[in-house]
Amino acid sequence: MSFLKRMKEKLTGGPKNDPAEMEDLEQGGTSGIVEEASSNDIDVKEAVKEEQVEQPTEEQEHEEKQVENVELEEKEELEEEQEISSDEEENKEEAKSKWGFSAFSITEKFKSGLAKTRNSFTSKVNDLVARYRHVDEEFFEELEDLLLQADVGMETVMELTEKMRFEVQRKNIKNTDGIQALISEKLVEIYEQGEDDITSLNIQEDELTVILFVGVNGVGKTTTIGKLAHRLKQEGKSVILAAGDTFRAGAIDQLQVWGDRVGVEVIKQSEGSDPAAVMYDAIRAAKNRKADVLICDTAGRLQNKVNLMNELEKVHRVISREIPTAPHEVLLALDATTGQNALQQAQIFKEATNVTGIVLTKLDGTAKGGIVLAIRNKLHIPVKFVGLGEQMDDLQPFDSERYVYGLFADALDEQLAEEKE
Repeated sequence: MSFLKRMKEKLTGGPKNDPAEMEDLEQGGTSGIVEEASSNDIDVKEAVKEEQVEQPTEEQEHEEKQVENVELEEKEELEEEQEISSDEEENKEEAKSKWGFSAFSITEKFKSGLAKTRNSFTSKVNDLVARYRHVDEEFFEELEDLLLQADVGMETVMELTEKMRFEVQRKNIKNTDGIQALISEKLVEIYEQGEDDITSLNIQEDELTVILFVGVNGVGKTTTIGKLAHRLKQEGKSVILAAGDTFRAGAIDQLQVWGDRVGVEVIKQSEGSDPAAVMYDAIRAAKNRKADVLICDTAGRLQNKVNLMNELEKVHRVISREIPTAPHEVLLALDATTGQNALQQAQIFKEATNVTGIVLTKLDGTAKGGIVLAIRNKLHIPVKFVGLGEQMDDLQPFDSERYVYGLFADALDEQLAEEKE
């Protein structure tokens, strides 16, 4: 299935049934059953009336009871069918509106969240396409420059243009019509690299799930923890937070504010306490309260790389001692507005601890949203969540197709409209 077709399904919440077919089902489905049931009901009653003339009184009463039983059974079956139909409609609405918004509005969140990058990057791509009506080497060279300006990263840019050159030659593409869709397709391929479900969290079914958050101060780590706690709670999980950033002034109070806002308990000690001791208390508390998920905040000082590694190693050791398989996720929070600095931070934290996923905050606040691709392609760490705004539900699981659509939304919308016509 092409990128455009996949995006069309995501924009509309999935493939739709044919309206005529749905109308036929609505008219001929349940109503047909009712009419058939009514017809059978009349036939039974008429047959009973004809036999009542010749039947003794006891047999008449017996037949009347049989008719009443038939009517009662048919009524119960009809009510059951209506109840099932109602449940199916509710399930469809729930599937369409998980987290309080439809598949369409999730895509819109990516579109609006990447507006700054799109306005900067896509306008230049559109100018490039307008100037070059034919795909040639000069076109590719200018495209490379534009991608680098969006912080996509040298390695990713080289891989993308190589794939595009091959595709242009294979399909004998001469002009630049629809080139944005081809760029989008190849960017998705580069990001995914054959991996499935890379955005899903490693939630344990039969034991406490421990999620360790790492990242430098000021990247929005505490806010992201609060939003993730809200998201997990909406899923029906019981969540506890651990205030492990005991060195930054106000960090514990800030996490407590988020705990109160979301409605989850925060395990904490006094400022300056040993973070490993906080983790120990938090795990014990989470086990006693039979919590599903424990999210742990940590200090984010990079002034001394050795101290950072030692501190994280100690925290990791305490968690693993209490739960051998934990932490089940180590999520690195990065500020998208810092561009290549975020990539450098990711490299440092990757050396310090086993990072399993990236949470890219403030993606809506940067014109260089291509950093997502650079991180993924250079460090081979999946981006699991992205921050697309200030609201509680603006922390979204990363979707490579919706992300790339957000980069090229205007041009892709035009192509989708042309296909529809």
